[in-house]
Amino acid sequence: MRAMRLHASGPLTDDRLSLDEVPVPEPAPGELLVAVGACAVCRTDLQIATGDLAPRALPVTPGHQAIGRVAAIGAGVSGWRPGDRLGAYWLAGTCGRCRFCVAGRENLCADARFTGWDRDGGFAEYMLVDASVAVPVPTGLPDIQAAPLLCGGVIGYRALHRAGVRPGNRVGLFGFGASALCAIQVARHWGCEVYVCTRSEAEQRRARELGAVWAAGYDEPCPVPLDAAVTFAPVGWVVTRALASLDRGATVAVNAIHLDEIPAFDYADLWWERSIASVANVTRNDALEFMELAGAIPIATQVSVYALEDAISALRDLEAGRVAGAAVLAVAPTADRM
Repeated sequence: MRAMRLHASGPLTDDRLSLDEVPVPEPAPGELLVAVGACAVCRTDLQIATGDLAPRALPVTPGHQAIGRVAAIGAGVSGWRPGDRLGAYWLAGTCGRCRFCVAGRENLCADARFTGWDRDGGFAEYMLVDASVAVPVPTGLPDIQAAPLLCGGVIGYRALHRAGVRPGNRVGLFGFGASALCAIQVARHWGCEVYVCTRSEAEQRRARELGAVWAAGYDEPCPVPLDAAVTFAPVGWVVTRALASLDRGATVAVNAIHLDEIPAFDYADLWWERSIASVANVTRNDALEFMELAGAIPIATQVSVYALEDAISALRDLEAGRVAGAAVLAVAPTADRM
């Protein structure tokens, strides 16, 4: 089979990330062999490839937003049949025994493994997926459109919950990239008033088109106190900007793996039981709920499609800010269909 393999991290060159011919893997007990239809390209893939996030195993196949169909089933797996369509996402597996796993909070498992980082991901014609974390993909969402939902969409959905969003709330989204594009559609489906802060005037227009009642730059104060907020930009001052926009008792959820720093801020902005919450990974239940909701709304995604062998071009375009919406690798010829 063909697979884009990362052999060394660093600047994006063909000798580091190359199209290789490798054997089709065989599913071990508890695993599914998946024929990949499409796999979206995430900034985390870029961070692993360039070394900003140190690879845990080399060579490795990146990609943690894969849609495909079951090709073979390992021993002990139930509930899946050959041909079933599924999604693989960032969470690749957990210990299943720790207090977090037992409580359904496996995103906090210290032994969690991650797709495209600890084990081979979806930049390939076939991949192995632990059946315990695989999720079905609803009909009506083609592979190409569904793939980007498996990272930014799912984590944005979890961030809304971490912020305590309830139907009818006034919700602030600070930053408006691919994850926020999904989050606003969920919030509007819940009947929320959405307020968006982003530097880009094009993103402000897009936010209004998707139902935001207000969209402006960071230097303009939000016109109402917010019941909840989510920050998507990986910079600390955006967090304090969102915090200062909250109503009493409200929460800002930080949807970022890392921040440069959180600058000093006035305690009055935190007073009245306001709070800051981080968002770490996702659970299988997050993915199940979100994918079902995405099919029901349905959530629309904007994509730029690349061939599997052009994965390095997709990563370069992502690094340079040239991708409109989400970059998606069309791995199989039928990836644009169900």
